[in-house]
Amino acid sequence: MTAPSPALELSSVTIRFGGLVAVNSLSMTVPEGGIIGLIGPNGAGKTSAFNIITGFYKPSSGRVEFRGPRGKTDITGYPPHKVCEAGLARTFQNIRLFRNETALENVMTGAYVRQRGRWWQHMIPFAFPGAAREEDEIRANAIRLLGRLGLERYTDATASSLPYGAQRRLEIARALATRPSFLLLDEPAAGMNPQESAELLGFIRKLRDDFNLSILLIEHDMKVVMGVCEHIWVLDQGTLIADGPPEAIRADHRVIEAYLGKETTDA
Repeated sequence: MTAPSPALELSSVTIRFGGLVAVNSLSMTVPEGGIIGLIGPNGAGKTSAFNIITGFYKPSSGRVEFRGPRGKTDITGYPPHKVCEAGLARTFQNIRLFRNETALENVMTGAYVRQRGRWWQHMIPFAFPGAAREEDEIRANAIRLLGRLGLERYTDATASSLPYGAQRRLEIARALATRPSFLLLDEPAAGMNPQESAELLGFIRKLRDDFNLSILLIEHDMKVVMGVCEHIWVLDQGTLIADGPPEAIRADHRVIEAYLGKETTDA
């Protein structure tokens, strides 16, 4: 059986903030169609790695390559909107919705990265019939996305009024509106109760299968990580200390030591 092609490759990626090395020579690969975990204790460098991939940080050295609809592209140092145009979308640990806009408006916002017309044409659609038709398409597609993610009842509700779990899904719906082939989820189980976290496992798999995605996630809930990830990369103090399938990571003494501390593991 042929191994899947890499969807994302990081090669010796490093980022420094003054004298602090937040990510140290990180090399990792996410296969097409995979659900991959990036874990580690607080301060390990996980979010910094996400921010490098998605263009919020420019690495001090190293390379980020993405294989999307346009083929293999070096996206190192791309600004966030160019990363999104290339086919990568993300969510955030702290939900970043347009809180005073409706769920529908939030999802439509995500779609504008793919719009064909100029933004100002959408402001005066009566003068530009093509822009008006495109706006109707964006609205219809956003409504369909809300339905596919079980959010149709909240279509006209303001984002701030939605239950916490629905807000998490809405942020994912907005990311999907950009039509990505690669989705980065930053702590999708944060703030969820045990039942919601358990339901998240099936939801992530369904996202991958229904939208033909490759998924990279950061998560502290080990039940979620071990339950849904096919391969896991582990950072500690910015350095890769282990990678492998869940069963190997669960038993790795370096991972246990990073989470619990050497004194605890030696006791």
